[in-house]
Amino acid sequence: MALLGYHARTSNMIHLKTELEIAKMREAGRIVHAVLDAVEAACQPGVSTWELDRIADRELSRAKARSAFRGYRPQGMTPYPAVLCASVNEVVVHGVPSKSVVLRDGDVIGLDFACFKNDYCADAARTVAVGNASEATRALLAATQSCLSLAIEAAQPNARLGDVGWAIERCARSHGYSIVRQFVGHGIGRAMHEEPSVPNHGPAGRGVRLSPGMCIAIEPMVNEGAGSVRTSEDGWTVVTKDGKRSAHFEHTVAVTQKGPVVLTLP
Repeated sequence: MALLGYHARTSNMIHLKTELEIAKMREAGRIVHAVLDAVEAACQPGVSTWELDRIADRELSRAKARSAFRGYRPQGMTPYPAVLCASVNEVVVHGVPSKSVVLRDGDVIGLDFACFKNDYCADAARTVAVGNASEATRALLAATQSCLSLAIEAAQPNARLGDVGWAIERCARSHGYSIVRQFVGHGIGRAMHEEPSVPNHGPAGRGVRLSPGMCIAIEPMVNEGAGSVRTSEDGWTVVTKDGKRSAHFEHTVAVTQKGPVVLTLP
């Protein structure tokens, strides 16, 4: 789940995880991946986003894990009511599942899910095409996946957070897309949102230095049109101002001595 806003972070506020803590996050990460697989398989024309949330909740219960989203309440906001964020077409992030939002052939939907297992959290997202995907849709999704892959590669020990953000920004621009600056990735561990914030833009060589034991959720949000977004009246759903489509991919990543390790894979 993307974090609103960005402000300077200091490294002494960051909790470096032990190997045991990272292993616990890895267990949560496997659950996250499996839940997203189950939800993606159900993304067919005629299915409502409410039904997708029910699938995610069912798989969450089977895994004996706890939702990181349901009941989450940042200051001044209403509690998030679901276990899944389901963001269709121009919805960038935090789309609230609804019986009235029914998938159509050619839609894109961002699926964002996080859970706690043994008191540790993992968070991931993917955007998938519904039914027959247009060439433009395939290009947007492929580019955003590339942004995430390059950002993960940049999350090397002794690199800077700006290197991660610049990898995303440079990739998106090279494909003719814009990145969302208003929402960012985040540190993660015992809480879903920890230090530091992980912006999706540079400059390279700036920001907090990455150290072994740091765990971050990297989540590029890439738009077909401009990067400007607004929040809907429900206080959660974030949409592009120009109504053009957006894509969102995310992994929870641990920085280790040997390089970045993705914790939200099988």
